[in-house]
Amino acid sequence: MNFNDLPPALRASFLPPPRLLMGPGPITCDPRVLRAMSYQLVGQFDPAMTDCMNQTMALYRGVFRTENRWTFMVDSTARGGIEACLVSLLEPGDRVLVPIMGRFGQLLTEIAERCGAEVHTIAVPWGEVCDPAQVAEALDRVRPKLLATVQGDTSTTMCQPLDELGRLCRERDVLFYCDCTASIVGNAFETDAWGLDAVSAGLQKCLGGPSGIAPVTLSDRAAAVIQARRHVERGIRAADDEDAGGERIRSNYFDLAMIMDYWSEARLNHHTEATSMLYGARECARIALEEGIDEVVERHRIAGNALAAGLAALGLALFGDQAHRMHNVVGVYIPEGVDGEAVRGRMLADFGIEIGTSFGPLHGVIWRIGTMGYNARRDTVLTTLACLEQCLRCEGFAAPPGEAVAAALGAFS
Repeated sequence: MNFNDLPPALRASFLPPPRLLMGPGPITCDPRVLRAMSYQLVGQFDPAMTDCMNQTMALYRGVFRTENRWTFMVDSTARGGIEACLVSLLEPGDRVLVPIMGRFGQLLTEIAERCGAEVHTIAVPWGEVCDPAQVAEALDRVRPKLLATVQGDTSTTMCQPLDELGRLCRERDVLFYCDCTASIVGNAFETDAWGLDAVSAGLQKCLGGPSGIAPVTLSDRAAAVIQARRHVERGIRAADDEDAGGERIRSNYFDLAMIMDYWSEARLNHHTEATSMLYGARECARIALEEGIDEVVERHRIAGNALAAGLAALGLALFGDQAHRMHNVVGVYIPEGVDGEAVRGRMLADFGIEIGTSFGPLHGVIWRIGTMGYNARRDTVLTTLACLEQCLRCEGFAAPPGEAVAAALGAFS
């Protein structure tokens, strides 16, 4: 193919349009993270690289609020982090209990089923969370190996309380896994204090980075289960390894036993490190710890409450149990008679602002508007509310002029 014969659009570099991403994620990336990701590559076993890996592990112990030795990165999107944890912890026939309060509980169910697990679920209406008493009853009835949860489900904007669930699991010798991709550093999260055994996350929400790497932390208890399944001898798979316990982990790429070897002092080769993503992950954690995790959570709480106040002042009804809403995403009903997609289209075309639709039973019923990471700020909330007011008016909705911004300013102050 001759380059000069290509259409002009293909011959030009791709330049993304300016956008303010105020949906449920991904969000506008923090410029400091983008800068870190622009740095030059070094070899994956260069001492500078291994130092960067060690520093990143130490920083994410602070993010996760844990002393876990096994705190590291999986080179994948957040979904890959989920799959790595589940495929490495679950063997075919293992029982797993999944509370479902939205789309991402359904995702945990699907991934666990693909691991060959016997999956049991607790389903609550979208917009609610699971009561600990429900979970306790199901744990006693199912007797699972693993409880797999989502803390913040962006499909419903709900935040599942976790503090009691860890105690319930420890009393019954059940492993406790959580996907906190949408909630980490935007909402309180305490790996050790809440008794979590395995946690995975992503950068593209409250951490203010891009999708493409998944922070993971494992308790000693979870690490022992994974390492008992290893079939590795001097870096070579050996199916007849007499020391190997359990069934072989069915994924090569998402085999956490092998990835742990890669992140250990031994640095056994597993894959070529996604160096630029590692730089970005390190910077996301550094920025969060520099501000202070409690302070970051509080910033998200204030921004989320201001957005919710502004939406209510527009005459819009908020979705779900507000006592359990995530700080960083607000669900709001699309007004009757208003074309929700037309409003979203106007927001994007006229103002360069993206807000989200939803999944399944909520598709076309609510918008999801996020205040996450770099976008959890006063100016972004006020701008979004002012522009939404105008777009609603263009679609025939009688939004009270100026009330949304005034209410948000009141909440901020």
